[in-house]
Amino acid sequence: MRADNQILLISKSFALRIIKLYTYLKEDKKEYVMSTQLLRSGTSIGANVRESVNAQSKADFINKMNIALKEADESQYWLELLHESSFSNLQSQVAFNVQCSIINVQ
Repeated sequence: MRADNQILLISKSFALRIIKLYTYLKEDKKEYVMSTQLLRSGTSIGANVRESVNAQSKADFINKMNIALKEADESQYWLELLHESSFSNLQSQVAFNVQCSIINVQ
């Protein structure tokens, strides 16, 4: 992994924050369904970005990055549902939305 690859760093940071949120939701709020979906989509972003670094072709690279983009959009959806159902607060929601938006732009 190249130290200067911003999308790799951002997507990994996002995944780590998602893991912490998942743990909080599961242990403190006893929320299992939405948090599990968020964990899957939120960590999949970084996995696909990482795979794209070693893509076998330009088409493979584009495919992996498109999957990461879709996972970022899905993660944003689960974050919105968690917020609107009062499982997460506004401050954390805004921070996650900003990070999802950055990933979507990259």
